[in-house]
Amino acid sequence: MNSNVDLGSGTPIAARPMIVPVRYRILSLLFVLSFANYFLRNSFSVAQPTIQQEFSFSHAEIGWILGSFNVAYALFNIPGGVFGDVLGPRRALTIVAVTWGVLTALTGFVPGLMVASAGGALIAFMIVRFLMGVSNAPMFPVAAGAFANWFPPARWALPNAVLSSGLTLGQAALGPIVTLLIVKYGWREAFYILAPVGLIAGAWWWWYGRDTPAQHPSVSRDELELINAGRVVTDKQGSDAGGWRKVIVHRDVLLLSASYFCDNFVFYIFSQWLFTYLVEERGFTLLESGFLYALPFVTGAVLAAIGGAVCDALCKRIGPRWGCRLPAVAGLLMVAILLLAGAASPHAYVAVALLSLCFGFTQFIEGPFWAASTYVAGPHTSSATGVLNTGGNLAGFLAPAVGLMLDRFGWYPTLASGSLFAIVGAVLWLFVRVQADKK
Repeated sequence: MNSNVDLGSGTPIAARPMIVPVRYRILSLLFVLSFANYFLRNSFSVAQPTIQQEFSFSHAEIGWILGSFNVAYALFNIPGGVFGDVLGPRRALTIVAVTWGVLTALTGFVPGLMVASAGGALIAFMIVRFLMGVSNAPMFPVAAGAFANWFPPARWALPNAVLSSGLTLGQAALGPIVTLLIVKYGWREAFYILAPVGLIAGAWWWWYGRDTPAQHPSVSRDELELINAGRVVTDKQGSDAGGWRKVIVHRDVLLLSASYFCDNFVFYIFSQWLFTYLVEERGFTLLESGFLYALPFVTGAVLAAIGGAVCDALCKRIGPRWGCRLPAVAGLLMVAILLLAGAASPHAYVAVALLSLCFGFTQFIEGPFWAASTYVAGPHTSSATGVLNTGGNLAGFLAPAVGLMLDRFGWYPTLASGSLFAIVGAVLWLFVRVQADKK
């Protein structure tokens, strides 16, 4: 059968639908990128106890290393969204994925060059982690913009949630894989072995990914019509090109960003301190901690997908305002309760189970956050989610404070502080006025 041509773009459109729609293949590739992203960016957290012992870093000094990534990641989310808008998802995500691989290798190499000078290793780690934060910042805003292009209106929560499943599974894989590499070869060698993951993921995305459905030769006309049904295609180079300026100061975008800050305070505790917590506070060995470390993130992967599906179903049934609000508020309250319960449990394995559920609910609400931003921003989703992720990851600025709290007060007060943040985040959602775009 001959291919048709999309008259708007001049791109061939496949006439026969594929067994697996191309939009889900794009989602699968972005899932792989998300997995690789978190697998590489947080490998440092598993190597952290070994590095801390070798260089005699205090918790506060480790906090500064972690904070250097967090600062860069937060500051470059909005520029990262613009970067994606200028280059398009295909080129932008290829560049950043390759950069992750290079910087992963440098994490093992660069500190050895400066270890002889006072504080040299600390500075080297901070520089490499800062650059890693810069290169990670575009990932999720650009992917959210791709989902806005590749999926029909009002079906955005699930793909964003699936992306969160990818990142949590990447985080889960860190524990057993990176721990085994460190035990067998050493922490430096572990980073060298992991570095090609970024290069492979970037090459795969470049080969199959496209910026829009109309550009992909395998997209059928039926799929293209389904994706575009109910949406108004705007010309970003035209009169609406400056709409991103309104989006980044939009009331609801800022409220969502503030709530996401509260949620991500808890997320950062898990992603950057959980392995150390299992070793220091709960007394597990490195290998035990490596496998137990995976449980919260596997739980998060499952609950992220469930949360996205629930959000999309509620949005269809009762509208986006309450469809996004109800699962978000319920999830944040569960985070607050389970975090306190897990931190207070006298039984180590019970604590791991409760904390796994706690982290799971931080992921349950990922879909509502990102879908709500898409409802608010429409064609400027990359800019809006850049603001969202900037607000959320400003919580990473508190990494030195978390390290200081651990040194001064211990684990329970530090973990308990996350419950307060979660409650504040739930309250902020009550003021968010998400509504469907009026076409």
